Amino acid sequence: MRILLVEDDMMLAEAVMRALTQSAHSVDCARDGAEADRALATEKYDLVLLDVGLPQIDGFEVLRRLRARRSTVPVLMLTVNDALEDLVTGLDLGADDYLTKPFRLSELEARVRALIRRAHSSAGSSDLVHGRLRLDMAGRRLYLDDQPMDLSLRELAVIELLLLREGKVVTKQQIVDHLYGWEDVSSSNVVEVFIHRLRKKLESSGVTITTVRGMGYLIEKPSGSGGD
Repeated sequence: MRILLVEDDMMLAEAVMRALTQSAHSVDCARDGAEADRALATEKYDLVLLDVGLPQIDGFEVLRRLRARRSTVPVLMLTVNDALEDLVTGLDLGADDYLTKPFRLSELEARVRALIRRAHSSAGSSDLVHGRLRLDMAGRRLYLDDQPMDLSLRELAVIELLLLREGKVVTKQQIVDHLYGWEDVSSSNVVEVFIHRLRKKLESSGVTITTVRGMGYLIEKPSGSGGD
Protein backbone atom coordinates (compact mmCIF):
# COMPACT_ATOMS: atom_id res chain seq x y z
CA MET A 1 0.00 0.00 0.00
CA ARG A 2 1.12 3.53 -0.73
CA ILE A 3 0.33 5.85 2.19
CA LEU A 4 0.55 9.63 2.55
CA LEU A 5 1.34 10.76 6.09
CA VAL A 6 0.60 14.44 6.72
CA GLU A 7 2.28 15.41 9.98
CA ASP A 8 4.43 18.40 10.99
CA ASP A 9 5.82 16.78 14.15
CA MET A 10 8.94 15.19 12.68
CA MET A 11 9.68 12.91 15.65
CA LEU A 12 6.19 11.45 15.43
CA ALA A 13 6.31 11.30 11.63
CA GLU A 14 9.59 9.38 11.64
CA ALA A 15 8.24 6.86 14.17
CA VAL A 16 5.05 6.32 12.15
CA MET A 17 6.95 6.00 8.87
CA ARG A 18 9.34 3.47 10.37
CA ALA A 19 6.49 1.34 11.75
CA LEU A 20 4.49 1.37 8.50
CA THR A 21 7.54 0.72 6.34
CA GLN A 22 8.29 -2.36 8.44
CA SER A 23 4.80 -3.57 7.50
CA ALA A 24 5.66 -3.37 3.78
CA HIS A 25 3.94 -0.06 3.10
CA SER A 26 5.47 2.75 1.04
CA VAL A 27 5.08 6.03 2.95
CA ASP A 28 5.41 9.61 1.72
CA CYS A 29 5.41 12.41 4.29
CA ALA A 30 4.03 15.92 3.80
CA ARG A 31 4.96 18.46 6.46
CA ASP A 32 2.21 21.03 5.90
CA GLY A 33 -1.25 21.26 4.44
CA ALA A 34 -0.21 22.95 1.21
CA GLU A 35 2.31 20.21 0.43
CA ALA A 36 -0.30 17.57 1.23
CA ASP A 37 -2.89 19.23 -1.01
CA ARG A 38 -0.45 19.27 -3.93
CA ALA A 39 0.50 15.63 -3.41
CA LEU A 40 -3.11 14.48 -3.19
CA ALA A 41 -4.00 16.40 -6.35
CA THR A 42 -1.27 14.73 -8.41
CA GLU A 43 -0.42 11.37 -6.82
CA LYS A 44 -2.42 8.20 -6.17
CA TYR A 45 -2.53 6.86 -2.60
CA ASP A 46 -4.24 3.94 -0.93
CA LEU A 47 -4.57 5.66 2.45
CA VAL A 48 -4.03 9.11 4.00
CA LEU A 49 -3.04 9.75 7.62
CA LEU A 50 -3.97 13.40 8.10
CA ASP A 51 -3.12 15.57 11.08
CA VAL A 52 -5.65 18.32 11.83
CA GLY A 53 -3.28 21.01 13.14
CA LEU A 54 -1.03 21.78 10.17
CA PRO A 55 0.87 24.88 8.98
CA GLN A 56 -0.51 26.85 6.00
CA ILE A 57 -3.68 24.79 5.46
CA ASP A 58 -5.27 22.80 8.28
CA GLY A 59 -6.25 19.18 7.94
CA PHE A 60 -9.96 19.92 7.65
CA GLU A 61 -9.37 22.09 4.58
CA VAL A 62 -7.05 19.49 3.03
CA LEU A 63 -9.81 16.91 3.51
CA ARG A 64 -12.49 19.22 2.12
CA ARG A 65 -10.44 19.82 -1.05
CA LEU A 66 -9.69 16.11 -1.38
CA ARG A 67 -13.36 15.13 -1.27
CA ALA A 68 -14.26 18.03 -3.58
CA ARG A 69 -12.05 16.31 -6.18
CA ARG A 70 -14.27 13.24 -5.67
CA SER A 71 -11.42 11.19 -4.25
CA THR A 72 -12.58 8.19 -2.22
CA VAL A 73 -9.16 7.36 -0.70
CA PRO A 74 -9.60 6.36 2.98
CA VAL A 75 -8.56 9.10 5.43
CA LEU A 76 -7.58 8.61 9.06
CA MET A 77 -7.56 11.93 10.94
CA LEU A 78 -4.95 12.52 13.66
CA THR A 79 -5.82 15.13 16.29
CA VAL A 80 -4.72 16.34 19.71
CA ASN A 81 -8.25 17.52 20.38
CA ASP A 82 -10.90 14.92 21.19
CA ALA A 83 -13.67 17.52 21.36
CA LEU A 84 -16.86 16.11 19.88
CA GLU A 85 -17.31 19.06 17.52
CA ASP A 86 -13.89 18.46 15.92
CA LEU A 87 -14.59 14.76 15.47
CA VAL A 88 -17.99 15.50 13.93
CA THR A 89 -16.43 18.10 11.61
CA GLY A 90 -13.87 15.59 10.33
CA LEU A 91 -16.41 12.83 9.79
CA ASP A 92 -18.85 15.22 8.10
CA LEU A 93 -16.09 16.30 5.70
CA GLY A 94 -15.50 12.68 4.71
CA ALA A 95 -12.94 11.24 7.14
CA ASP A 96 -13.19 7.47 7.57
CA ASP A 97 -11.76 7.27 11.08
CA TYR A 98 -9.90 9.35 13.66
CA LEU A 99 -7.21 8.81 16.28
CA THR A 100 -6.47 11.13 19.18
CA LYS A 101 -2.86 11.93 20.13
CA PRO A 102 -0.95 10.61 21.93
CA PHE A 103 -1.52 7.14 20.52
CA ARG A 104 0.33 3.86 20.49
CA LEU A 105 1.85 2.82 17.18
CA SER A 106 0.21 -0.58 17.58
CA GLU A 107 -3.19 1.12 17.69
CA LEU A 108 -2.39 3.19 14.60
CA GLU A 109 -1.31 0.05 12.73
CA ALA A 110 -4.53 -1.69 13.74
CA ARG A 111 -6.58 1.26 12.42
CA VAL A 112 -4.59 1.17 9.16
CA ARG A 113 -5.26 -2.56 8.74
CA ALA A 114 -8.96 -2.03 9.45
CA LEU A 115 -9.27 0.75 6.86
CA ILE A 116 -7.43 -1.32 4.24
CA ARG A 117 -9.67 -4.29 4.99
CA ARG A 118 -12.78 -2.11 4.79
CA ALA A 119 -11.72 -0.52 1.51
CA HIS A 120 -11.12 -3.88 -0.15
CA SER A 121 -14.21 -5.47 1.37
CA SER A 122 -16.33 -2.72 -0.18
CA ALA A 123 -14.79 -3.66 -3.52
CA GLY A 124 -15.90 -7.26 -2.98
CA SER A 125 -13.14 -8.95 -0.98
CA SER A 126 -10.33 -8.20 1.46
CA ASP A 127 -8.10 -10.64 -0.48
CA LEU A 128 -6.64 -10.63 -3.97
CA VAL A 129 -6.87 -14.08 -5.55
CA HIS A 130 -5.01 -15.12 -8.68
CA GLY A 131 -5.03 -18.82 -9.48
CA ARG A 132 -3.39 -20.61 -6.58
CA LEU A 133 -2.16 -17.35 -5.06
CA ARG A 134 -4.02 -15.38 -2.41
CA LEU A 135 -2.82 -12.03 -1.12
CA ASP A 136 -4.21 -11.06 2.27
CA MET A 137 -4.30 -7.28 1.95
CA ALA A 138 -4.94 -6.59 5.62
CA GLY A 139 -2.64 -9.26 7.03
CA ARG A 140 0.15 -8.45 4.56
CA ARG A 141 0.83 -12.08 3.59
CA LEU A 142 0.93 -13.99 0.29
CA TYR A 143 -0.33 -17.58 0.26
CA LEU A 144 0.19 -20.38 -2.26
CA ASP A 145 -2.45 -23.09 -1.88
CA ASP A 146 -3.23 -21.50 1.52
CA GLN A 147 0.37 -21.94 2.67
CA PRO A 148 2.21 -18.69 3.56
CA MET A 149 5.09 -17.83 1.23
CA ASP A 150 8.44 -16.50 2.43
CA LEU A 151 8.70 -13.06 0.84
CA SER A 152 10.66 -10.00 1.85
CA LEU A 153 8.70 -6.81 2.49
CA ARG A 154 9.82 -5.33 -0.85
CA GLU A 155 8.96 -8.52 -2.75
CA LEU A 156 5.52 -8.47 -1.15
CA ALA A 157 5.04 -4.85 -2.22
CA VAL A 158 5.98 -5.66 -5.84
CA ILE A 159 3.65 -8.65 -6.15
CA GLU A 160 0.90 -6.62 -4.49
CA LEU A 161 1.14 -3.92 -7.15
CA LEU A 162 1.22 -6.43 -10.00
CA LEU A 163 -1.84 -8.26 -8.65
CA LEU A 164 -3.72 -5.01 -8.03
CA ARG A 165 -3.18 -4.13 -11.70
CA GLU A 166 -3.69 -7.62 -13.03
CA GLY A 167 -3.79 -7.66 -16.83
CA LYS A 168 -2.21 -4.21 -17.10
CA VAL A 169 1.42 -3.23 -17.66
CA VAL A 170 3.15 -1.77 -14.60
CA THR A 171 6.18 0.35 -15.42
CA LYS A 172 9.47 0.24 -13.53
CA GLN A 173 8.87 3.77 -12.31
CA GLN A 174 5.46 2.83 -10.93
CA ILE A 175 7.07 -0.02 -9.02
CA VAL A 176 9.79 2.28 -7.66
CA ASP A 177 7.11 4.77 -6.56
CA HIS A 178 5.22 1.95 -4.83
CA LEU A 179 8.35 0.70 -3.07
CA TYR A 180 9.97 3.90 -1.93
CA GLY A 181 8.88 7.23 -0.47
CA TRP A 182 9.90 10.64 -1.75
CA GLU A 183 13.04 10.80 0.37
CA ASP A 184 14.35 7.36 -0.56
CA VAL A 185 16.84 7.20 -3.39
CA SER A 186 16.64 4.09 -5.52
CA SER A 187 17.53 3.04 -9.04
CA SER A 188 14.97 1.37 -11.25
CA ASN A 189 17.59 -1.40 -11.69
CA VAL A 190 16.60 -2.70 -8.25
CA VAL A 191 13.18 -3.55 -9.71
CA GLU A 192 14.84 -6.18 -11.94
CA VAL A 193 16.32 -7.81 -8.85
CA PHE A 194 12.93 -8.07 -7.13
CA ILE A 195 11.26 -9.38 -10.30
CA HIS A 196 13.97 -12.04 -10.65
CA ARG A 197 13.50 -13.15 -7.04
CA LEU A 198 9.73 -13.27 -7.36
CA ARG A 199 9.90 -15.34 -10.54
CA LYS A 200 12.04 -17.91 -8.74
CA LYS A 201 9.68 -18.07 -5.78
CA LEU A 202 6.58 -18.29 -7.99
CA GLU A 203 7.95 -21.06 -10.25
CA SER A 204 5.71 -23.75 -8.77
CA SER A 205 2.61 -21.54 -8.61
CA GLY A 206 1.82 -21.37 -12.31
CA VAL A 207 1.82 -17.56 -12.09
CA THR A 208 4.07 -15.81 -14.61
CA ILE A 209 5.42 -12.27 -14.44
CA THR A 210 5.78 -11.21 -18.08
CA THR A 211 8.28 -8.61 -19.26
CA VAL A 212 6.78 -6.18 -21.78
CA ARG A 213 9.93 -4.90 -23.45
CA GLY A 214 10.38 -1.16 -23.20
CA MET A 215 7.31 -0.81 -20.98
CA GLY A 216 7.39 -2.86 -17.80
CA TYR A 217 5.84 -5.99 -16.31
CA LEU A 218 2.45 -7.59 -15.96
CA ILE A 219 0.62 -10.60 -14.62
CA GLU A 220 -1.97 -11.76 -17.12
CA LYS A 221 -5.54 -12.29 -15.95
CA PRO A 222 -6.41 -15.97 -15.49
CA SER A 223 -8.11 -17.52 -18.50
CA GLY A 224 -11.87 -17.21 -18.29
CA SER A 225 -11.80 -14.01 -16.17
CA GLY A 226 -13.69 -10.96 -17.37
CA GLY A 227 -12.07 -7.92 -18.90
CA ASP A 228 -12.45 -4.26 -17.96
